[in-house]
Amino acid sequence: MVDRLVNSDANNKRIAFVEQCFGSSGQPLTVPGRVLVGEGVLTKMCRKRPKPRQFFLFNDILVYGNIVINKKKYNKQHILPLEDVKLQSVEDEGSLRNGWQIISPSKSFTVYAATATEKAEWMAHINKCVQDLLAKRGKKHQAVDDSPVWIPDSEASKCMQCNRVEFSILNRRHHCRKCGRVVCNPCSSKKWLLPQQSSKPLRVCLNCYDQLAASGSRPDDRLVTNAGSQESSGEDSSDDDDDEEDTPTVRDNEPSFYQ
Repeated sequence: MVDRLVNSDANNKRIAFVEQCFGSSGQPLTVPGRVLVGEGVLTKMCRKRPKPRQFFLFNDILVYGNIVINKKKYNKQHILPLEDVKLQSVEDEGSLRNGWQIISPSKSFTVYAATATEKAEWMAHINKCVQDLLAKRGKKHQAVDDSPVWIPDSEASKCMQCNRVEFSILNRRHHCRKCGRVVCNPCSSKKWLLPQQSSKPLRVCLNCYDQLAASGSRPDDRLVTNAGSQESSGEDSSDDDDDEEDTPTVRDNEPSFYQ
């Protein structure tokens, strides 16, 4: 079905519309052989709380962005190459149901669908696209370091390394980019270059720093020992969409798949 959609008018119009919705803030999405497989709204677990995000599944990439105007305009476009993506189901917990983790070297996070059926549909379509893409390119999943899924702020009232510092307005939360744990400033005062995630050294906890150093790898020359002195007073600005003040509800429209 995907092959039949390549270069079809319907597919080209769908991709052009997605580009238009992101406006000048997004990257061009029209590429020869690219097909828009499906789209819909999923609830993404962000650092502070769950929030609705618009997702677009192509046959080679997964794109998502913030919903900003009546679910017709989006910003903060993020693109994950599908050949690097792996999925892992998440057990239901309280009001958070029908979830799974999207794991990749550059970014990993948890999303939730409205129903178990929609979760199954999303996971099946994503996995099928990944398998088809790898087969087409003659590749297999590479053994690389995946980005961690960040532990939400609400799950840590104290530093998860020293277990002494209680978080407050003065003692801000920080996330280790290697393990995803929530730690205090003294316990995350080091940086290390994690090239799959960024071209600049990123904040890591002291435990991960020691493990990285013991592994024989080296921090980048741009390493900043005191991570806190090089960042704003706000927490972890690299989290993609926690500054948006939208509601955390799951969307009320069903996803559309075009296969």
